Amino acid sequence: MSVARSRILDLMKVQCRIFSTTYNPERLRTGNKILRQRLRGPSMAAYYPRRPVTLRDLRDAYPGFETWDDDEEERLEAIQLTKQRGKGAPKKKRTAEESKKLAGKRKKPSPPDAKSSKPATF
Repeated sequence: MSVARSRILDLMKVQCRIFSTTYNPERLRTGNKILRQRLRGPSMAAYYPRRPVTLRDLRDAYPGFETWDDDEEERLEAIQLTKQRGKGAPKKKRTAEESKKLAGKRKKPSPPDAKSSKPATF
C-alpha cells in the first residue's frame, strides 16, 4: 500500500510547522542552512583591538584647527633632502606617450658570447 503524494506533502507541512523548518517539497537549494547561522561580523570586530586616534584623524575631523605632526614634518623634510641630492622617486608618467618614451630608453640585453655558449670537447 502506497500513500498518496498529497498526504505526504501535508505531513511535511505539519512537520515543518512543528519543528520550525522551511517547507521545501522540491528540495531546492535555498541557502537556508547558511542564513540560520549566527552572524560572524560582531565577533570578528570584537577580536581586533580598536585603532587609536591619530593626528591625521583629528585634522580630518576638525579642519579649522591647526595641528602639528612632527613625524609627518620629518618625513616631508627627508623627502625634500633626497630630491635635492637627486635620489628621490622618479616623476610619474601621466600619458601613454610619455610611457612610450620611457620604454624606448630601456637597455637591451647584450648578445651571448659565442665562445662561452659551446661546451668544451676533448
